[in-house]
Amino acid sequence: MSRPAPFPFSAIVGQDEMKLALLIAAVDPTVGGVLVFGDRGTGKSTAVRALAALLPPMRAVAGCPYGCEPDKPAALCEACRGAGRLKSVQVPVPVVDLPLGATEDRVVGALDLERALAQGVKAFEPGLLARAHRGFLYIDEVNLLEDHLVDLLLDVAASGENVVEREGLSVRHPARFVLVGSGNPEEGELRPQLLDRFGLSLEVRTPTELALRVEVVRRRDAYERDPEAFTARWKSEEAKVRRRIIAARERLAVVTVPDRTLERAAELCMRLGTDGLRGELTLMRAARAVAALDGDSTVADVHLQRVAASALRHRLRRDPLDDTGSTTRVERVVTEMFAE
Repeated sequence: MSRPAPFPFSAIVGQDEMKLALLIAAVDPTVGGVLVFGDRGTGKSTAVRALAALLPPMRAVAGCPYGCEPDKPAALCEACRGAGRLKSVQVPVPVVDLPLGATEDRVVGALDLERALAQGVKAFEPGLLARAHRGFLYIDEVNLLEDHLVDLLLDVAASGENVVEREGLSVRHPARFVLVGSGNPEEGELRPQLLDRFGLSLEVRTPTELALRVEVVRRRDAYERDPEAFTARWKSEEAKVRRRIIAARERLAVVTVPDRTLERAAELCMRLGTDGLRGELTLMRAARAVAALDGDSTVADVHLQRVAASALRHRLRRDPLDDTGSTTRVERVVTEMFAE
């Protein structure tokens, strides 16, 4: 029995900030991933799986377990570098789930015991990190992830490589992916080191408008009654979003960021007191991706304003004299600065 198609991305009601953040990550993976915290039942997992079905396929080396990109020799794995002429195929962008109870071997890979016992050969069985290369690694309830897995993710996120040294194996392969995490803040906080690795952070809430809630229920019920018919009704809208992503990817390289805009981004981070320079980098990259999605050739203040909260709310220090939430603090400073 085949699984029904995921709920269409374009049919998701509301949650505009979350949808924009996922589109940004699809256009420019260097933004650094997306963290979605909020109430249960607000469409967090639905949006991630919907985006996976929406993305255009990618070119990969045929038969490569890591899905290496044939046009980038420097990023090839060792096997592809020594294979001579490479044949490419079109494959779906991988979206891999990392379960909370996954073992370390399942995540990083381990010795292929079946081949070792049957053939006496030491062979590497790739793990979830290998499958997620050039795609998305999704962790639901990321704030409950065990510390040893968090440490693994931090190492791989920093280097872009997965290194396995165990059981007589010595394997190094590329592992660059967009990390997407979701969770409920009431169930625990995220480790600061991992929180800092997410480029964009979102806070989603249960809709409070009656009409919006009714429309959410109506669409979800229609989808569950007949997934194929519901998906077919949204096919044209999905195609529009897919074309928008493709066009934005092509336009991204020529979108310019004026010095004045960079100064605005840096000034905003200084006023908010963010640590390091990762805030400015993320803010600039996210604003550039938004400009590309909008079809603009230059990043302007309006683009910075749209992504400021997502890029900076999780980078603020706690202020004992200010009991307002981080989102409110960012929005207040943005309003003050851009009104001057």
